[in-house]
Amino acid sequence: MVLAMSRPVKHRKTGVYWFRKRVPADIALLTGRKEVNRTLGTKDPEEAKRKFAEVLAEYEDEWAQLRLGNGSVIVSSLGSPAAAGAGAPTPRLITDREAHLLATAVHDEWLAKFYDNPSEQLHWHTELYEGMWKKYPLPSTDPVPGVEGIADPIPGIMPIENIFWKSMRVECITTATEILRDNGFSDDAWSVHKTARAVGAALQRAGLKLQWLERGDLEPGEESGWLRRSTDTPPAASRSPQAATSKESSDRATLTGLVDAWWKESKAAGRKPSTYESYRDAFAYLARFLKHNDASKVTAKDVIAFKDHRLSTPSPKTGKMISAKTVKDSNLSALKVVFGWAVANGIVAHNPAIGVTIKVGKPARHRSKGLSDDEAKAILYGALQHQQGQENPKTFAAKRWIPWLCAFTGARVGELAQLRKQDVSWRGDIYVIRITPDAGTVKTNEAREVPLHQQVVDLGFPAFVQEAANGHLFLNVDLSENVRGALRGLKNRLAEFGRIFVSDTRVAPNHGWRHRFKTVGMEAGVPPRILDAIQGQAPRTVADTYGEVTLRTMAGEIAKLPYYSLEAQ
Repeated sequence: MVLAMSRPVKHRKTGVYWFRKRVPADIALLTGRKEVNRTLGTKDPEEAKRKFAEVLAEYEDEWAQLRLGNGSVIVSSLGSPAAAGAGAPTPRLITDREAHLLATAVHDEWLAKFYDNPSEQLHWHTELYEGMWKKYPLPSTDPVPGVEGIADPIPGIMPIENIFWKSMRVECITTATEILRDNGFSDDAWSVHKTARAVGAALQRAGLKLQWLERGDLEPGEESGWLRRSTDTPPAASRSPQAATSKESSDRATLTGLVDAWWKESKAAGRKPSTYESYRDAFAYLARFLKHNDASKVTAKDVIAFKDHRLSTPSPKTGKMISAKTVKDSNLSALKVVFGWAVANGIVAHNPAIGVTIKVGKPARHRSKGLSDDEAKAILYGALQHQQGQENPKTFAAKRWIPWLCAFTGARVGELAQLRKQDVSWRGDIYVIRITPDAGTVKTNEAREVPLHQQVVDLGFPAFVQEAANGHLFLNVDLSENVRGALRGLKNRLAEFGRIFVSDTRVAPNHGWRHRFKTVGMEAGVPPRILDAIQGQAPRTVADTYGEVTLRTMAGEIAKLPYYSLEAQ
């Protein structure tokens, strides 16, 4: 009889492949688990096979460590005087409840450590990384560890995401071992495993509380130490129609509930998710500053004090001072809009942000916002010469093609970064890219089509698209289709790549293309209305809304744009 080899299992409803394997008998006795299951996060059978092998190797490594007692002396449940020391009492096994009770100290320490600056908890793993780099050193050819982001493996060593999770696991195991030994429990492999899981859960709970605190959803309590605000969901037994109505009203009267209620309506009206994120952050900052979450208590003096605080306090994310323009256009604008909506809907009596503003002077301008000829040529030549190495294929493709697409379309970098295979097509004798909200986010929320310049075609972009897999050409989008998160990361990597060739910090390597396209287009004699249509900018006059700028018209004008030299700068 031939035994079937383990292989990925396809979920019958979602089509996603899973790792599923029976736990060896000796490990099952230690862990109490008879089978392990984990999603492989892909619908592609070949990728599933590769990921299956990686997950299998990971589990086999863990099982080997359990068999070895995780490298420490194993004290069996029957006791071992030789191991424990002659005449010493045999440490007993810890229970689940005891493990979680002892892990509460970790939870409390974490809250105390990051209470004043909750966002700093995002960087807690850097000290663990330092230890991991010693075990898995970086090659000398890579000057900046992880510059390509979590998804990009480093040549010849463990991928960064594995280092993060391995670092986190090491931290939990180390802490668990200390807890067991300090409290007289057995430090056998299974006790360490059980306690490490309790430590991980405690860290997760603390991390979530800090996130709630960052948004203004938490406040200290006298007895329990922490209390959720009125946005908490009441127990199921207390939920009646009257209670639900009261709950909704209470939520809408809180600062955090106010912005969420505004977004519910604004989302239906077509507002951008980025606007909601900006407004939500502004209200979270206000709640933290005021140390309460009651929208009805906010006064004009509170808003003025909040404005002054934001202007004089470094950003917790960057450590840099916040510009007056950001406070005016982001924070104060958010307060005025949402409180104005709340007044119109009878939720609060007045808008405390009315009349509060900042006079922002026009900054000195020392150069054009667009890339110069030399800067543009340097980026484009660098894109052609860029070598993939161990870089993620889609990140490599983005650095190779997006600068060239920017040069000849003037599109926003984000619009090009979210292109999909189906967004590139052949129309008669013209290659066309379609920029559409269906692929991600478009500022105007309107789809448009732009013909490709012949130099981009000659360089092989259509051939690259034809060989690419279905879906996004440059984004590594997970099963949740979270385009926004992947897009932010890729735009940052493209900015870092462009900055290699553009040292002048007064020009943005990404957005500089948009300004340059308009300059080059005007020099080539392209009419302003056609330049606006290509770039997806609003019509200048009512007259410009009449008629249509066709693909044929745009193609003829784009053909006027000069070719770029492919020589080194």
